[in-house]
Amino acid sequence: MIPIVLVILLVPRVLFSTTHVAVISPQDPFLLIGSSLTATCTLSPELGVHASTLYWTLNGARVSSSAYSVVSPSVLSVTLHGLSGSQQRSGDNLVCHGADGRVLAGSCLYVGMPPEKPVNLTCWSRNTKDLSCRWSLGGQGETHVPTKYTLKYKLRWHGKEKECENYSTGNERYSCYIPRNIALFTPYEIWVEATNQLGSATSDITTLDILDVVTTDPPANVQVNRVGELEDQLTVRWAIPPELKDILFQAKYQIRYRLEDSADWKLVDDVGNLTSCRLAGLQPGTVYFVQVRCNPVGIFGSRKAGIWSDWSHPTAASTPSSEQLQSGSCDPKSGEQNSTLRRELKQFFGWVRKHAYGCGGMSMKLYDQWRVWLQKSQKTRKQILQEDNS
Repeated sequence: MIPIVLVILLVPRVLFSTTHVAVISPQDPFLLIGSSLTATCTLSPELGVHASTLYWTLNGARVSSSAYSVVSPSVLSVTLHGLSGSQQRSGDNLVCHGADGRVLAGSCLYVGMPPEKPVNLTCWSRNTKDLSCRWSLGGQGETHVPTKYTLKYKLRWHGKEKECENYSTGNERYSCYIPRNIALFTPYEIWVEATNQLGSATSDITTLDILDVVTTDPPANVQVNRVGELEDQLTVRWAIPPELKDILFQAKYQIRYRLEDSADWKLVDDVGNLTSCRLAGLQPGTVYFVQVRCNPVGIFGSRKAGIWSDWSHPTAASTPSSEQLQSGSCDPKSGEQNSTLRRELKQFFGWVRKHAYGCGGMSMKLYDQWRVWLQKSQKTRKQILQEDNS
């Protein structure tokens, strides 16, 4: 038996190159806003079409024939005056069409402005480990053409120039992130260069010491608790940011709090270096949201304040409810307030003589104990009155 050999012939894929039926000149030009442009569409002789039958479109809209000029049987020109900034970063589409609408050739017009000097360059370091910088576009901002922004930096007295690599943009603000290899005790010189096909510009140089621009993570483990049965107070406690535990520094803290159904925050600005604080004068039976933030001051002996961290996630807690307020009451008049204050002070000092056991100092803890005793006494009297009335 004669073996059958199957031969498979692999036919290579043939790429056919088509000749351009027309060419627009100039191709993909960069132009200043307000300038004029004359472009030509040159037909291939093989096309057998007269230039007078052609028409132009710009971004899909037909250009008036009054802007055309038949240069020769195979060349049609168009002149555009007072060009506006490009509507898209990829350029405005100038297209030459045949009489039947067929696209014969195209060109992208990049109409814009040279960049202006970037402004508002600010930088910060999170926990001394990295460096982030942000800046705004100078002048009128948008250039309407592709523009490259490069953040450069170097040590002030030595070291070679380096470029930041991790960029992000948004709302006409640019930023760049340097994740590692940050020198702590030598100042940096930092600037931004902006370039496009129409020109270039450079920001002012910013000189900074990393230790002067340190921010940190929000304080950790924020806890909000009631103060016994006191109806108008809450205690807030937190831990220092974990990333700064091994760094020599002092911290300033701020607290803000708001009612559950309110968008208005109240700020407590005198917390200092403490990691706890008592909020007083609150409404009884009310849910509060509390946040804390940190400013690392004096990192490794720096004399400048750091940068405030973000606020911690909101922590919620409620004050004990007040039966007296829930039953309804009206604001006492001024004379009644003074009389009530004198009566409560007399009760307080009498209670201190009975319960202080010879301690001369009237601490906040002792005052809190009296407040709890007073509230319980008021509730007991109210219950007795209700039983008598029934």
